[in-house]
Amino acid sequence: MSEADEQPAATATGREIWIEKYRPQGLDDVHGQEAIVERIQSYIDQDDVPHLLFSGPAGVGKTTTATAIAREVYGDEWRGNFLELNASDQRGIDVVRDRIKGFARSSFGGDFRIVFLDEADSLTDSAQAALRRTMEQFSDNTRFILSCNYSSKIIDPIQSRCAVFRFSPLGDEAVAAQIREIAATESIEVTDDGVDAIVYAADGDMRRAINSLQAAATTGDVVDEEAVYAITATARPEEIESMVTDALAGDFTRARSTLDTLLTDIGMAGGDVIDQLHRSVWEFDLEEREAVRLLERIGEADYRIAEGANEQVQLEALLATLALKAV
Repeated sequence: MSEADEQPAATATGREIWIEKYRPQGLDDVHGQEAIVERIQSYIDQDDVPHLLFSGPAGVGKTTTATAIAREVYGDEWRGNFLELNASDQRGIDVVRDRIKGFARSSFGGDFRIVFLDEADSLTDSAQAALRRTMEQFSDNTRFILSCNYSSKIIDPIQSRCAVFRFSPLGDEAVAAQIREIAATESIEVTDDGVDAIVYAADGDMRRAINSLQAAATTGDVVDEEAVYAITATARPEEIESMVTDALAGDFTRARSTLDTLLTDIGMAGGDVIDQLHRSVWEFDLEEREAVRLLERIGEADYRIAEGANEQVQLEALLATLALKAV
């Protein structure tokens, strides 16, 4: 997960934010990244922690792992030896020169301190160059942990100085286990199809899964499939499949009607429809040629929407292309 590890926060109504309340405190509590945790634990056991680079999508445990390392190394005094900066807010070279250097210089007694730089791929090239020099200068008493979504945006001199860990989206089993554990702790009744819906909507993002559970729990006594899809603005897999199948069969009108329902009634964004289409292509009962054709059109629509084109127009054009080739 990616926010600062603080004490559980409370909303205006007194309800705690569950992503903070159930944030793992130690490495053993990190779900779904067992291989990475094992390697990092070996570094700590040998008292030989290198600079680390964590890359991967949101909500898979990058920040949680960084704070867990600090807890393992420093115990109750971890906050005084751990500096967290978010590079998306503080992108310039002055942050590297001032805050990081000031913190690094304050280390004493031979023990190293940890600087955690979240969203490091947002740093400008000049700031990354300054960071590389700072990592060299204070390597004796400071360890850097960088997290990013795309390691390719980190300059090679920094990557070569770090042990790189690539966090993958969390498996369905890990997400489902955590959801059931939280539901039991909070005395929430959650059905099997409700858990499946949360896992599907989360798509490997534990933070999204926990937020979805908390939101669904406020809507009724039971968290079921209907409640989850209602609060997450996520289409049911069968709705996406029906829309694509109708288009491939040449029934554009019916496919367009389903799309209109997703965008207007459910309130989905065009990018979310594209994401669900992409996730579901190989789950549809399509011939390989049809699947490849659909992927090609999804890619074109995704690019155009990202460049600012009208979402509904692009999605209708996608369906129209599929329908025309079926006629």
